[in-house]
Amino acid sequence: MSEFHFAEILLPEGWARNVAITVDANGLIASISPDTPHGPEAVRLGVALPGMANVHSHAFQRGMAGLSERRGPGEDSFWSWRQIMYAFNDNLTPDHVEAIAALVYCEMLETGFTSVGEFHYLHHDESGHPYNDIGEMAGRICAAAGATGIALTLLPVLYRHSNFGDMPPSPGQRRFINTLDNFADLVVSAKRHMDTIDHAVLGLAPHSLRAASASEITSILPLSEGGPIHIHAAEQQKEVDDCLAATGQRPVQYLFGTQDVDQRWCLIHATHMSEAETAMLAASGAVAGLCPLTEGNLGDGFFNASTYLAAGGRIGIGSDSHIRIDLAEDLRLLEYGQRLQAQRRNVLAPPGGSTGRRLFDAALAGSNQALQQPSGRIETGRRADFVILDDQHPTLVGRAEDARLDSWLFCGDSRLVREVYVGGQCVVHEGRALTRDRIEAAYRTAMLDIRAAIDR
Repeated sequence: MSEFHFAEILLPEGWARNVAITVDANGLIASISPDTPHGPEAVRLGVALPGMANVHSHAFQRGMAGLSERRGPGEDSFWSWRQIMYAFNDNLTPDHVEAIAALVYCEMLETGFTSVGEFHYLHHDESGHPYNDIGEMAGRICAAAGATGIALTLLPVLYRHSNFGDMPPSPGQRRFINTLDNFADLVVSAKRHMDTIDHAVLGLAPHSLRAASASEITSILPLSEGGPIHIHAAEQQKEVDDCLAATGQRPVQYLFGTQDVDQRWCLIHATHMSEAETAMLAASGAVAGLCPLTEGNLGDGFFNASTYLAAGGRIGIGSDSHIRIDLAEDLRLLEYGQRLQAQRRNVLAPPGGSTGRRLFDAALAGSNQALQQPSGRIETGRRADFVILDDQHPTLVGRAEDARLDSWLFCGDSRLVREVYVGGQCVVHEGRALTRDRIEAAYRTAMLDIRAAIDR
């Protein structure tokens, strides 16, 4: 057993002081004792929160952050950004992918994420052929997670088509494409790689309704063996228009008509839903995986969070393309988007309640549900994931409980995160991931190599 003692910590029933927590050899919480003095061997920590799950990640896209901020000859959109992404990933080797993912996971840990859902679709070599191990790239994602200590939910992606109607893939999608048989082999390989790291969960992800047909999605679901299922849905208005033209239905409506969507599912973005679709998703128990910083960067639009949460909908939070990784900023932007539309303040808070607490609690519950990680709550039997805030930072001085949480989320950023533990093991100390120096050096090497390849 390891013993920790917290000056203040957010428990499921609310804030508690002088809390002693024991953690077993498997990294699970064995006991919680509020109003208890610290023992002589206890690790003494300050103000703590449960670790957050990052519900949606395309790790390799971190390497192109900032490279798409130059306007083309016409109007720019998600679809023009996608062409830049295709050109960038043409130059990535497995070593590059591992180096980029490791830096992403360091940055996530440093901002308060303790687990990640990796929506993994970069599978094959530069020519589009499988590696000798078809799960080579999945193995590199696992290696990056293992090196940093972050908990991983790996979501191998089925990508078959370029658009509705089973349209053939474009040349830029060649590294993503698998037959159904190859995809089954990929999942088997991914399982082998995941056995080499701690805190790993396997799910799967049909990329989108345009990239996998309804029958193909149905055929792969048994491969998940009860694990989470993620899918992009209704991110862009063009996707809605194309789905209507091909099926006569909107994307979320069509998904619910062809699949049994339940609590295992996470619909990423779900930005453009009708009122009926919003109610349908809220009632299903599935999670809407929101990525406000990426959605803002790509010009996706605003998620109807106010109506959806009022209907009992569940949300998760993710950093997607990693244009910037900052938990506080993503949650802040979610609320600010609602304020800009409604022209009022504290839109997502309950009457008389803290906006930061409402956002944090909702994202905490939904993200961990979507990743099926045994964390997200400080209670016995859960993994001991702790995020320690710097309560001496000027932004937090004189604040307590929910006011402190509000101040971090609306006035602060990752610099207010001092220590992070995953499964009772310290992975961030004094604001810096323990493995950052080595990982940052490998990332620099990878980026210079990629730059040279692009210039050739």
